[in-house]
Amino acid sequence: MDLFSELGLWGLGISAFLAATLLPLSSELVLSALLLAGENTLTVIFIATFANVLGSIVNYLIGRWGADGILHRWFKLSSAQTDKAEHQFNRYGKWSLLFSWLPIIGDPLTFIAGVLKVRFSLFLILVTLGKFGRYWLLSQAVLAS
Repeated sequence: MDLFSELGLWGLGISAFLAATLLPLSSELVLSALLLAGENTLTVIFIATFANVLGSIVNYLIGRWGADGILHRWFKLSSAQTDKAEHQFNRYGKWSLLFSWLPIIGDPLTFIAGVLKVRFSLFLILVTLGKFGRYWLLSQAVLAS
């Protein structure tokens, strides 16, 4: 593996990790560039998925351990507002974590899962499936073009 490949894969990991946090970033461009440069598809998908799931775990842990301070002190949300959010999450169920890859709503879903103390093993399975599926579909679209 040459230096360009190694740096590119590290860049993908960093961008995928940060994209999964509450920061407004994306990893699709880096993933696409690596695929078009001839990097191994499975390696690229694995690194992107792994790093993106790690970022979602950070959101989950922040929600699990810091929810009270974040929701009530920083965002000034009332108990009624957080109860409504909990009701909405429970209404659509834990299966919504399969959509944690979606822009705008995906990152908050992983945070809310932590707030509501969703069983971590279930969280990990659903988030990983969703994110793997996203990167696999994206890679197929890039390689087909």
